[in-house]
Amino acid sequence: MTHSSPAPAFMPGYALEAVPRYTSYPPATQFNDGICGGAWAGWMSEQGDAPVLSLYVHIPFCRSMCWYCGCNTTVPNRDSRVERYLAALHREIETRPAPAGGVVRHIHFGGGSPDMLSPARFTAIMEALRARYDIAPDAEIAVELDPRGLDSRLCDALARNGVTRASLGVQDLSGEVQTLIHRIQPAEQVEGAARALRAAGIAAINMDIMYGLPAQTVERVEATARAVAGMGADRVSVFGYAHVPWFKKHQKAIPEDRLPGAGERFDQMLAAARTLGAQGYQSIGFDHFARPEDPLARAARAGTLRRNFQGYTNDPYDVLIGFGASSISEAPQGYAQNVPDPVRYAEAMDTQGSAVTRGVARSWREGRVGERIMQLLCNFEIPLDGSLLDLDGLDGVIADGLARLEDGHLKVTEAGMPYVRNIAARIDPAFEQAEQRHSRAV
Repeated sequence: MTHSSPAPAFMPGYALEAVPRYTSYPPATQFNDGICGGAWAGWMSEQGDAPVLSLYVHIPFCRSMCWYCGCNTTVPNRDSRVERYLAALHREIETRPAPAGGVVRHIHFGGGSPDMLSPARFTAIMEALRARYDIAPDAEIAVELDPRGLDSRLCDALARNGVTRASLGVQDLSGEVQTLIHRIQPAEQVEGAARALRAAGIAAINMDIMYGLPAQTVERVEATARAVAGMGADRVSVFGYAHVPWFKKHQKAIPEDRLPGAGERFDQMLAAARTLGAQGYQSIGFDHFARPEDPLARAARAGTLRRNFQGYTNDPYDVLIGFGASSISEAPQGYAQNVPDPVRYAEAMDTQGSAVTRGVARSWREGRVGERIMQLLCNFEIPLDGSLLDLDGLDGVIADGLARLEDGHLKVTEAGMPYVRNIAARIDPAFEQAEQRHSRAV
């Protein structure tokens, strides 16, 4: 039986709804101070034999602050701040409880901007990780980078240390938009960074773009999407700007009267997806795109796609261990997050030997609900389970044509694709809309 579905339309009731991004379950908004380093150590002692590990390293520094930024980062006014942070980071790598016999299949450096690290400092971190962990020879090692901070020396150092994938922040290539967000980087600079990485031997290149920025238009989003495709990006992430000046004070520098309205944001989001699709990219979930031959696209087709704090991934980990300020670690038992502030993170490592400050334990039922939500966000359909899901809560999205029931499954329609987070919230028994805790759906 076939079904036709209308193309996605702007539906304010859903587009403006504040819903979790569901990069974890329970969401990070439910983290509490009941989780400490001792809880994490206990969880690690309970792991099975030879678990698959993933490592995340957070570098919370940038050379200058981009006004749109929602990341945990700061601009250090002296190198001693960076040095003290890195000393604490090395202590955590050396001492953080980890399961016995684990093999690392993935390492991700995020920020901030890891290109703040000199070649020697990056090499020292990788040497510390290799000294502590059994890293598989074919492990993916990925690094987030600012194109403005790259040079051939750093590219060579990344390659020598096994980096296989780099993610470049692009956002928008319009000069006016770049001025308004305090991030000037011409297309030639981005293209030069990608070329330098490939010349060093790092062949897999991701690029991030955004919609909803000040002075953005559909035409500018389309132009940026075409440009990153022309630069040969293997993967493209498309994120909506979240304007939260009460939470990120530097966003007050963005002129609110230049921000596109909700309907314009929706059109920009669809324009990015349409443009990337026309350039041959496969849609991955609701905000990622990949070349059909990319491992992420293959995982999506095989039904093995996953979602975590880095977004959509094919990372097969059992345990994710995060190092550094604000980093989040994940085990089957729950989540543990480090102190967000870099100074307090270093103090915690000095005085307590652990920087874990909060998190949440995950019950068996929450684990099942989380699996269903991740399956919905990755595959756009889930089997119905009346004992697990409140089917009455789905009546509204079904009546509005965003989803349908078929053969014992809940299936997201084409019209519902932009609102899959809203649908996920309907199967989340703990969901409560909170304007200043969650981002808008679109």
